Amino acid sequence: MTFRTPKEAVELANNTPYGLAASVWTENINLALDVAPKLKAGVVWVNCTNMFDAASGFGGYRESGFGREGGREGMFEYLKADWEHGAGSTEQVASTWTSTPEPGRTAPSSVLPPMDRTYKLFIGGKQARPDQGYSRRIVGADGRVLGEVGEGNRKDLRNAVEAAHAAEGWGRANGHTRAQILYYIAENLATRADEYAGRIAALTGGGADAGAREVAAAIARLFTYAAWADKWDGAVHHTPIRGVTLAMQEPVGVLGLVAPEEYPLLGLVSLVAPAIAVGNTAIAIPSEAHPIAATEFYTVLETSDLPDGVVNVVTGDKDALAKVLAEHDDVDGIWYCGGAAGAKAVEFASAANMKRTWVMTRPRDWLDPRQGEGREFLRHASEVKNIWIPYGE
Repeated sequence: MTFRTPKEAVELANNTPYGLAASVWTENINLALDVAPKLKAGVVWVNCTNMFDAASGFGGYRESGFGREGGREGMFEYLKADWEHGAGSTEQVASTWTSTPEPGRTAPSSVLPPMDRTYKLFIGGKQARPDQGYSRRIVGADGRVLGEVGEGNRKDLRNAVEAAHAAEGWGRANGHTRAQILYYIAENLATRADEYAGRIAALTGGGADAGAREVAAAIARLFTYAAWADKWDGAVHHTPIRGVTLAMQEPVGVLGLVAPEEYPLLGLVSLVAPAIAVGNTAIAIPSEAHPIAATEFYTVLETSDLPDGVVNVVTGDKDALAKVLAEHDDVDGIWYCGGAAGAKAVEFASAANMKRTWVMTRPRDWLDPRQGEGREFLRHASEVKNIWIPYGE
């Protein structure tokens, strides 16, 4: 199969539903190192083929499967966080995370709009009306109507996926640029901390102090992943060849993020921040019961220099929207926080297109940094590509 330019060669190589391994043959090592990261394959050999060693991970992209065997990245497929031992299901977390107000405290009312308000979806950097024009009423812990949010459907998700793919340049931006934008988001959220704390208190009924703790944790989480953005790097594996084997961390691509019901702002930020920190674009489905925390958060994104389409927010029936994302062939991975039935539906729907899934049915304390942030999230947001480069005569 002939080609005229390296760009055309990459397009031909990637025009397949599979992505296990590839070989690059050239006398120009600079060209090889430019082309190798662009190939959608789990292993790339330069001027060689079929090189294997247990020190280097082996695995594919797309319909060639996900996960790795061998190398440090292969070990993580068999490990769990120590806090998970003895944890139950998500159904149990509902009994531990309560929206009962603190004694002697009431939800502030001054921060709420004095008029009816319908929050739109957020797609391609713009607020968009839902396709069907329907909305759902959101009621606070005290029974007051706090507003309405758009009822997203399959077409809205299709538009969000297209917007996310149009923002693929985000993955090619350097880590420093992504870090600066995440810092900016955190700073803009901090200037409105009291406002967001009041909204969360009104939504959940957890009290002003609980709302303030959640907002503070969300800001800290953004700062954490801003710091990680230019430090989540790869490695050089020690393999028995005269050459080097580079393990490169790459973004998965377009991720569907289904946020937990508890901690409506912090739970959303805990999924979105690591995903975009390493270069993914995201379609977020916020808490079904308390989505206003997310619809207010996108007003921060609008003023923080985040490129259009990097983060898209679609509200509505969480499990129904999650299933649509799982079935969508142009979504590269999905994270789901919810009940066992919803998780089963997501994994079942993803089986046909070999989509990467990460379901969290066990309860997490999102305020705890050990459970709500860190390398575990960054690993699920990344693909490891191993590039074998022999040298010498």
